Amino acid sequence: MDLTKALAVCLEAVHDAGRLTLGYFARAPEPRFKEDGSPVTEADLRAEELIRSRLEQAFPDHGIQGEEHGLTNEGAGARWYVDPIDGTKSFMRGVPLYANLLALEVDGEVVVGAANFPALGEVVYAVRGGGAFLNGRPARVRDTEDLSQAMVAFTDAASFAKAGMAEGWQRLMAATFHRPGWSDAYGHACVATGRVEVMIDPLLAPHDAGPFGGSLGEAGGWFGDRSGRPGIHGGSGMSSNLPLRDEVLDLMRPSVVRT
Repeated sequence: MDLTKALAVCLEAVHDAGRLTLGYFARAPEPRFKEDGSPVTEADLRAEELIRSRLEQAFPDHGIQGEEHGLTNEGAGARWYVDPIDGTKSFMRGVPLYANLLALEVDGEVVVGAANFPALGEVVYAVRGGGAFLNGRPARVRDTEDLSQAMVAFTDAASFAKAGMAEGWQRLMAATFHRPGWSDAYGHACVATGRVEVMIDPLLAPHDAGPFGGSLGEAGGWFGDRSGRPGIHGGSGMSSNLPLRDEVLDLMRPSVVRT
């Protein structure tokens, strides 16, 4: 696998998808709603089509799993995960924290990934063994060791109760310094770049998690699910620095006993 080529294609694809979505962002596009109640706009659909076209031209033997257009080439050993607009609810309201996400997984490991925040002018990306970067500058997680000094980001406060994590979330809020609602991909990117210590999503699909399965590790941190399993397929997502990971996981587990 030529990771240099894969990274170049990945960055070009999310950059061009970002330019496309910015044209819609300024107009606050009206969404339609899918069967699961989540919104989708014309910008989501066109951005995924653009990214898929680039990937199919560069890597015709790779699989592609996209939020809007499903899975192609299912048996391929290399698979790209595409979220053309992560944070559509923010996007359609004119909030600039949405992202274009793209990641390559080979044999169960994310080896290349990028999270492009076009309205912010930020791109967080990583390649296996080559480090994590923010706009070309090395990115590292924050080295905070005291949870009482940590900032914890989240997407939707109601999602913790829906996922049976309300008590754990209450414990974590009580134990931390600040709980900013820097939602969706932006929260995970903030952990990878040392701006907050922890980000938790009780429900997270692989296409939402893709880039962070690589960038957190390359930035000196950790990404996995709420049970402590690393990777992007656990159905939930947590980004953390290493000193705080186990303490946060313990607080969020239902088995924690109040004292």
